[in-house]
Parts: sequence; C-alpha cells; structure tokens
Amino acid sequence: MTISLPSPALRPDCGNCFGAGQAVSQQLFAGISWRANPPSRPDMFASFGIVRQLHEMLWHLDEASRRAFDPDLALDARRLSKSIAALTKGAVRELLAYDVGTLHAEVRALLIEVSEEVRAGFGATGREHPGSGFHAGADLLGRSFRGQPLRGADLRGALLIGADLRGCELSGADLLGADLRDAKLEGAQLGAALYLTQPQVNAASGDAATTLPGRLTAPGHWPVLQ
Repeated sequence: MTISLPSPALRPDCGNCFGAGQAVSQQLFAGISWRANPPSRPDMFASFGIVRQLHEMLWHLDEASRRAFDPDLALDARRLSKSIAALTKGAVRELLAYDVGTLHAEVRALLIEVSEEVRAGFGATGREHPGSGFHAGADLLGRSFRGQPLRGADLRGALLIGADLRGCELSGADLLGADLRDAKLEGAQLGAALYLTQPQVNAASGDAATTLPGRLTAPGHWPVLQ
C-alpha cells in the first residue's frame, strides 16, 4: 500500500523543493503570491521552509511504508504520513506553530528502523565493509570505492562529496541525507538504494549505465547513450 501524498504529488519534476512551493502558494495562500500581497511574505517564506521539510518526510515515509518487512512499521509510516498530510492542508498559523523538530525526530527514528530491516535483507551486518569508515555521518569526501560491492552499506548522512562510486552495487544502501555533490555515479547500481532523492541525484554525475529507483529520473546534464 502506498501513501496518498498531498497535492501536488511528489514527483521528480517537482525539483529540489519536493513540491513545497506549489503546495504553499496554491493551498495555503490560495494562489495569491507575496508580490500581490506583500504583507504575506514573512508567513509565506516561513511556511515554505516548513512544508519543504514535511514533503521530504512524506517522500521518505512513502518508501518506508513500501519497503518495511514489519507490517507494524509500515502501518506507523502510513499513520505518520496521514498526520503530516493533514498538517500541510491546515491553517497557516497552525503550521507555523507546529513543533516540526519533534515530528522530525519521530520520522527519523522510524526511517532508521526500516533501514536496519532493509539493509539486513541485503546481507548487511555492520562488519561487511572493514576499513571503509562507513557509518552514519561518515566523512568520505573524495574517497574512491570504485567497483566495490556496497550492498546494504550505512551511508546515512555521509559526506560523499566528490567520492568515486563508479560501478558500485548500492542495493539496500541507506543514503538518507547523504551529500552526493559531485559524487561519481557512472555505472552505479542505485535502483534498490534506500531513501535516495532527486536533489541528491541532480547534484551528482552519472551516465546512461547508472540505474536509479523508478520514481527518480536521470538529470539532463548526465550523458545519454548515442
């Protein structure tokens, strides 16, 4: 069962804001821009920052609900999604007063639980990449892992700027919040990677041999087969 996401649906073509811009302008502010109503600018900009976070949570919870092995975890993901979706459609004042930090912590905890399940399903034990330095938030800037099997690797929040991941098998690898700016993904297998987003892909380099999850698309700056 997939989550019914708030309109607009979180599609790759929504850009780096996960559809938050359109949701704020069309739903919360009835299509009236801050230029047409200058006093609304502070609330509109503050709302955008919150809604972007909420939409990103929805994006990840959708995947968590589909990939969790534990039905209770999947149910929790759907429950959280419904609460978040309702919040994005409520009143601006309620949105601005909401404790997003507490919600973020709850969502994060659930995503990590699902990650542990998924990575274990790909054989991850925490000991399969000796000497790699893989762990949540690891500084792997510029490191080369070219051609290595990284199934189930814990790369959550990792600093992978400029890292060489060409030809890597990343099925089940947790990429939640990983910084992939200028990472080399040519030929990498990311079709079953966990918590990968379009902004992360857009920031990296890849090619026609790079595989991506079905809801993501190759950026226009990636070369295509001739």
